[in-house]
Amino acid sequence: MEKRLRSSLKSSPEDFLSAVANLSLKSSKPALKSILHSQPFPLSSSSSSSSSASPSLPLSLHRAISRSVASLDGLLRRAPDADPGGDLLASPPPKRPRRSSRLSEPRGGGGRPAPPPPSFGRRKQELLERLRVLAHVARLCASAAAPGECPAGDLLPAVRALHDNLVLFESDSVLSGEIVGLCEEWWKGDLPGRENLISQFLPFLVSRSLTLKKKVDVGRVYAMRDAFGLFDFEDDSIEDLKLLLIRCVISPLYLKTEEGKRFVAFMFGLSRQLVKEALAMIKSQIPFGRKSMLEAYGDILFRAWNAAEGDSKSEIENGFLQGLIEGAIHSSSAALATSIRRVLGGFINQRTVDGVEKVLFRLTEPVLFRSLQVANSDVRQNALHLLLDVFPLEDPDATKEVKDSLLDRQFYLLDRLLKDDCPDVRVVAVEGCCRILNLFWEVIPSSTITKIITRIFDDMAYDNCSEVRLSTINGVAYLLGNAQSHEVLKVLLPRLGHLITDGTLSVRVALIELLLLIRDIRSFQFNKVVTLEALLSTLAIDQAQVAQKIARLLLPSYFPSKVTFEEACNRCVTLIKRSPKAGARFCEYAASEGAPLKSLMQLFKVLISFVLSTDKLNEDQIEGLLDAAAYICKQLVGEPSYKDTLKEMFANDKLRCLFAATPTAHAQSSVFNIVSAISPDDVSGLIEECGHLVMDCIGVCENEERQSEVRSAHKLLLSYDRCGDMFDAFSKLLRNAAFHCQKNFGIDLSEKQSISSSKRKKSQSSLKNLTKKRSVGQQTPSSFEDGYLAAVGVAWQIKDLLGCEDSRKAMLASSSCELILNTLKVIATASIVECVNVEYMSIYPLLAYTTLVLHMASADLSLGSSQSSRNRTYSTSHPSSAVIEVMDQLLNCAEKLLRAGGPVNPASGQKEKEPATDASEPSDTGSLQSTGKRMSRKVKMLTAIFKFISDAITLRFYSGNYGRCLHYASAAVRQIISDLAQLSSHSLHFTEDDMKEITMCLKSSFTYTVKLLNLVLTDTSEASRVRLEIFDLANHLVDLIVSVELSLGYGCAMRLIAAAKPWLPDLVVALGSTYILNKIHGDISLTMSDISTHFPSWPSVVARMEVDELSEDCSEVDDESISQSEKYPAFKKVMRTLVVLLKANANLLDAVGMIFLAGSVIGLERDNDGLVLGLLHFVTAKLVGQENRHWDELDMMLASLDQIYLAIEKSLENKF
Repeated sequence: MEKRLRSSLKSSPEDFLSAVANLSLKSSKPALKSILHSQPFPLSSSSSSSSSASPSLPLSLHRAISRSVASLDGLLRRAPDADPGGDLLASPPPKRPRRSSRLSEPRGGGGRPAPPPPSFGRRKQELLERLRVLAHVARLCASAAAPGECPAGDLLPAVRALHDNLVLFESDSVLSGEIVGLCEEWWKGDLPGRENLISQFLPFLVSRSLTLKKKVDVGRVYAMRDAFGLFDFEDDSIEDLKLLLIRCVISPLYLKTEEGKRFVAFMFGLSRQLVKEALAMIKSQIPFGRKSMLEAYGDILFRAWNAAEGDSKSEIENGFLQGLIEGAIHSSSAALATSIRRVLGGFINQRTVDGVEKVLFRLTEPVLFRSLQVANSDVRQNALHLLLDVFPLEDPDATKEVKDSLLDRQFYLLDRLLKDDCPDVRVVAVEGCCRILNLFWEVIPSSTITKIITRIFDDMAYDNCSEVRLSTINGVAYLLGNAQSHEVLKVLLPRLGHLITDGTLSVRVALIELLLLIRDIRSFQFNKVVTLEALLSTLAIDQAQVAQKIARLLLPSYFPSKVTFEEACNRCVTLIKRSPKAGARFCEYAASEGAPLKSLMQLFKVLISFVLSTDKLNEDQIEGLLDAAAYICKQLVGEPSYKDTLKEMFANDKLRCLFAATPTAHAQSSVFNIVSAISPDDVSGLIEECGHLVMDCIGVCENEERQSEVRSAHKLLLSYDRCGDMFDAFSKLLRNAAFHCQKNFGIDLSEKQSISSSKRKKSQSSLKNLTKKRSVGQQTPSSFEDGYLAAVGVAWQIKDLLGCEDSRKAMLASSSCELILNTLKVIATASIVECVNVEYMSIYPLLAYTTLVLHMASADLSLGSSQSSRNRTYSTSHPSSAVIEVMDQLLNCAEKLLRAGGPVNPASGQKEKEPATDASEPSDTGSLQSTGKRMSRKVKMLTAIFKFISDAITLRFYSGNYGRCLHYASAAVRQIISDLAQLSSHSLHFTEDDMKEITMCLKSSFTYTVKLLNLVLTDTSEASRVRLEIFDLANHLVDLIVSVELSLGYGCAMRLIAAAKPWLPDLVVALGSTYILNKIHGDISLTMSDISTHFPSWPSVVARMEVDELSEDCSEVDDESISQSEKYPAFKKVMRTLVVLLKANANLLDAVGMIFLAGSVIGLERDNDGLVLGLLHFVTAKLVGQENRHWDELDMMLASLDQIYLAIEKSLENKF
């Protein structure tokens, strides 16, 4: 092929181009490059052997390109008429012809019939393929031309013909790519007329970089940047290119690549109008930009500013940077302020560049110092952040005295902000001061250092706000990065030692991390910051996060890897003897912190030998040694080789000797854990001891240490498959308690057959024999109270066992499972109904009962099945039906509990309840003191019931009519509010433990009730049927927050709000669901009447807060429903959160806003001006605000406002 093409080129350029036009670009590329680059002057007419009258290659190329372009354009114009059925869209490329078919057909007739005329699609492809080859020929010719050559100018018309029709070839990526490459090489080669090849080429190249998103295209655009200066950006015809350039400003690819950022910065010098539009685009992206994008904008702005001159530079400084600085200070959102500072960082980080410091000072100084002293804490915090970023702020042209004065002023303000009233400001000030000291320690006067650092260690470390104390530790850790500060910190760091007992977990964790940092600095000793005694006491009792870090801190000292095994073991034993609990927890985390298992195996042997030795050890030390051994054993059994070694250790009588050496139940529990882990063959005697432990269970639910002991016994019994005997013993104890509950409280559940004695298979197991022995002295309770409390202990164990998969399977497979369920049902019923009258009634029977019901239903077991129909508990064996029956039963119990309200009196005809309680006389002082405990028991029971309902709905065991559930949930919340009011009226002072218990009950009740709302709202078809019940419950929950703050104080309310915060979106949806559902059904009038009938009390509190804000003297306001003037700081925070959530959804805002408007209507009807004023001000000033775009979407509220204002005018006319 190459030989034929060379021959045609020698003949004439036209013959050459005709031959080339019939080839495909892919197959002809190598040959064309070889031919054209081998010619000494490929563009000259002398390269042809024909006469001088023969046209040159550039002229022939121009003609060929023009003909092909005209043919393609005509084909596209004629396509609809000439070939209606043809393919008007670009067809796929035709199948590649074989080599033999690529040869040209002979010009003679040849006797073959003429082929049919090609279709539109095929003809289009032929023309495009011809243009691809011709464009490539032109590109090769251009690359061979030298700058300023006359033959290159001859080629320009052909190149322009391709360039000017680039839009026509846009759909053909190969052809457009050839033309773009040709224009690019023409420009880079500085060939004649290159300015005529940019009008189509550059916009196409920019558009291609934005569409294909390839870094190489961004580099090509940047390489062509000088060509953009030839455009007149003031001309309207260039609008499309301007839009493409503005798109580059927000393109992630341009912001991510170095050449892209340089090109965007270069754009700022093209036109002042373009600068304004680009700055506006950047400003719009700041609130939503990622960190990398914002930092890229900062870099771009600095480059643009540094290169700009005149008006463009002034536009960047005064029109944009000044606005950024003011926005960083006055932003209402901390996140937005942070984003703005990231953009400003592009300048701040380049402050060493000439002129930057001067600009920052000129723009920042007038607003910064004033903003650091304003009343708004958010503004002070934002200004402080900015000050820390630009510190030290100074005028480079000022004298030394002026600079020193300005620096002293900044330190004065920093010291003042360390004492700020707002904790958030103090947090930033502490860490900021430490950062400044770290960076500028060498140049700051010593007196200033002493003043700041003393303030931090003496005041900030003891601040009332935990976040300030945390920031103190973090700041000191940052300050340690400067070696010049170490001598001072050696003296001051012990002042942080008290934080090891701080009440906030994050503070304790941060302090231990600081100690770990200090440990790695040779000149410091961590035990001089926090004493070893304090570390060990914290290690013994603190949470895992703290304990593990302390173990990491102490590991090199008490179990080092660089000494012999004997020495390391002796150090660890010394630690355990010194502090048994701390030493045991140290061993718990030793493996996870890097201690080798081989060394831990040696330590385990040493610990066991110490327990078995005759050395005088007290009970605490033995407990510590065995606890440590149990922790190490748990880590070792993961390796089979170590597990076999451990089994060999306890062969013969060694295990029995070890158990005999245990002086306490806690020590025995540790032995049980060891045995459970290694599973030795001979465990005779241990099973019976486990039985004693699990059956002696009175008081276990309140004693965490005993709970741990019982769990170890469970684990041992489970590992030896003896849980069945334990469940049989449980059923006997529960049956006795259930029988007395029926007898004492007259509970009739048709369960007598299930609870009465029945023929049961006798087992001769050691555990049953043990039970018989114990029954002589201890098994039979001496009173109903003892029997009930023993059943409570069993119930706790059942619930705990159901939490573990292995023990749960064992229980569900037990033959005693049904009897346990039936007896728990009776005991749980008695616990609910009598909880306000009998002080020792517990929630654990109810929890165990509901948990067992759900697990049995989940396992698809028949809850009511038994060997005979006489013992059936439920009328159906279907799990869902059984769960529904249990739900109905519990709701009946809740109804009785709520109907009683206060202390429950014996029903007529019943025997006197045994035992009599102190709560029988409500008027006594003792009764008043027990009111809080009765309330806690009641709330616990109701919460457990609604937890069961929520879990049943979640597990799809219940769906359908939720009305009854919501009704009783509302009644329960109203009862809690009533009880809180009673507590408040008696002005009772609770102990710290009582307050914690009440708060925990309220948090659980709130969260499970909102979860119930969430589940009901998920079923939209059912939610529409119970919309009023949903509305009532949601409003009662908001009322509950107000009642808690009024009755129990701000602290309790904030703890409740912290638990409720994740559920606030669901609460908002529930508040607006009635209006939304009614709007869907087109029944707006119904909702107004509903609100009037079911109007809650919390909007009145909102109105009071608004009136208080509008006027300091509210006595002139005639307001009956909001007569109290209490402040509600916690509820204010809730309302601010609700407003934010509502503004995010116009439909919800419209629906919930109707509650406030309906309240204002009620205020007009009751002639309550304060209610009307407060609610309308809240709606207009806070809920909707001054943004008209919100009002345009609030159809219901707008319609109601018209009616309200008419009513207000009428009311005013009647008054005056």
